[in-house]
Amino acid sequence: MGRVIAVANQKGGVGKSTTAINLAASFAAAEVNTLLVDCDPQSNATSGLGFVKDPERVSSYHLLMGAASAEEALLKTELDQLWLIPSHKNLLGANLELVDADAREYRMREALVPVRDRFQFVVLDCPPALDLLTLNALVAADTVLIPMQGEYFALEGISELLDTIERIRAGLNPELGIEGVVLTMFDERTNLSQQVKNELKNYFGEKLCGTTVPRNIRLAEAPSHGKAALMYDPRSKGAESYIRLAKEIIERQASGFGLPAAEGQPVTTEVTEEHAAEGVAEASAGVTSAQPDSGAVAQEQGGEGGVEEIPAPAEMDKSA
Repeated sequence: MGRVIAVANQKGGVGKSTTAINLAASFAAAEVNTLLVDCDPQSNATSGLGFVKDPERVSSYHLLMGAASAEEALLKTELDQLWLIPSHKNLLGANLELVDADAREYRMREALVPVRDRFQFVVLDCPPALDLLTLNALVAADTVLIPMQGEYFALEGISELLDTIERIRAGLNPELGIEGVVLTMFDERTNLSQQVKNELKNYFGEKLCGTTVPRNIRLAEAPSHGKAALMYDPRSKGAESYIRLAKEIIERQASGFGLPAAEGQPVTTEVTEEHAAEGVAEASAGVTSAQPDSGAVAQEQGGEGGVEEIPAPAEMDKSA
């Protein structure tokens, strides 16, 4: 059964959608079946992969409202092994429409069950808020990947997210783990960035990803062309950073890192810049039409395990 990773941080502008798009694309370029689910009404992950806004298209809104299945919402992307469930601004209304609904926190989790066996990774792009949409994503997820900038305000915001994760684990998803914290738009030349990185290392230990994502113009340009960075410029520093991040996460999964208990067989695919470039070349040579792919029988999610301990948010020193 696929590993579901929610890319979440309630602070805006930290690179959540960029991370979700390029991490999912890097998994796919390494020949790993991957699903990207856009859970953000802004639809940045959808447009970032070249899909125009279409109110008639089945989206994550319909999944949450029970009006369509995940199979009906699947869109094929430029990369052969990457699929997308798009979003639409109608998703904003779900926060109000689901207020009185039964089991409202489990809507996304239940919607993804029929397709999880088809994918080794499912990446959820969350909105920049701790609302019902983010709650649904965190309840559906196995782990949380937290992108953040190397700045003081980022340290303040992460304590609120950790408190939310702890509350979710206490009552809704006891097996939710921390995949890691990844520094984005990182400038290693500044003292502040280094201080924040050291503070996070002291606080999170091995949960801080060894890969950092630098500020990169190619990474910023790629969404305007409707492409992931490795399809736009596979040799750019931004694309190479996300390839390394994908490799790091795959290696963590193989060792059982982040999850309380292993689910299914670990992914052992070797991810390198050369391997990803080969995947990109193959995808570019034979782009298939953007039609949903059918098949696959659903299986219920299983597995038990212990719960990792998250330090209290108050313990973090934000004086950096």
